[in-house]
Amino acid sequence: MTVYENLLTGAHLHNDARTRKDNIEYLYELFPRVADRRKQVAGSLSGGEQQMVAIGRALMSSPKLLMLDEPSLGLAPKIVKEIEQAVRKIVELKSTSVLLVEQNANLALQMSDFAYVLEKGEVISQGTGEKLANNDEIKKIYLGI
Repeated sequence: MTVYENLLTGAHLHNDARTRKDNIEYLYELFPRVADRRKQVAGSLSGGEQQMVAIGRALMSSPKLLMLDEPSLGLAPKIVKEIEQAVRKIVELKSTSVLLVEQNANLALQMSDFAYVLEKGEVISQGTGEKLANNDEIKKIYLGI
C-alpha cells in the first residue's frame, strides 16, 4: 500500500470525509517527509519515515492516548529529533496524552511530564521527568553522567 493508503487505514473510526482530510493535512504538516512520499509504497521508506507513517496512521483516529513503543529504536539522531518534536506538537496542539516506552533514558526523561524507571520489570523510581533527570543515582546508572 502507498503511504496515503496506510494513513487512511487509521481513519476507520471517521466516516466523515472532512475529518479524514483535515487529519491528513495535519499529518502532512507534522511530517513533511510523509507528504512528499504519499504516493510511494510505504514498505520502501526508510526506518524513520516508516515510524512517521506509523505514528500518523495512529493519529488518524484522533486518539486521546497515543502509545509509542521505542519510537527512536534504530533511527538516526536527526530523525529521532524530528519525531520528538512531532510528539511534543501532538501533545500541545491536539491535547493527546502519550504513553512512551523508551530505552533512550535521556530522550524519555526530556519528553516526560511523569516517568517510571523500570529494572527487571519492577518500578525502581518514579517522578517528573525533570526530577528523575536530576537524580544523581539515575544520572549515574541510566544517563551515563
